[in-house]
Amino acid sequence: MVCCKKSDTHDIAHDMYRSACIKEFEIILEQSGKLLRKVLKPYFHSSREADKLYFKDIFRQAVLRSIISVESCDRWLQYRDNRNNTAHDYGVNFAEETLILLQQFIADATELSEIINHQNDASKR
Repeated sequence: MVCCKKSDTHDIAHDMYRSACIKEFEIILEQSGKLLRKVLKPYFHSSREADKLYFKDIFRQAVLRSIISVESCDRWLQYRDNRNNTAHDYGVNFAEETLILLQQFIADATELSEIINHQNDASKR
């Protein structure tokens, strides 16, 4: 975020930085849901049942299994809403809204990564 705060918002470097941030946000958001779904599979009767879950349901099921907190889930749902509401608007408004979320998103993605790693390690025992 330092680059965004210090650079001129009309600068090409700022535009490139912002675009890269948005793309990574989208990729990490999708991968987080896919990886969390894998963690949830043992809680279902079959893998197919877990595979039927939509993104938001994955996070809600993780709360029900005490894998993540309700507060964390609410933020992940907000990230998804941000992505869905602006999926076809790659203009400045979408980018700026997403940039505002990034600091907390990075913290949540890091925490989720640790949770997933812990769950995977526990399942190997």
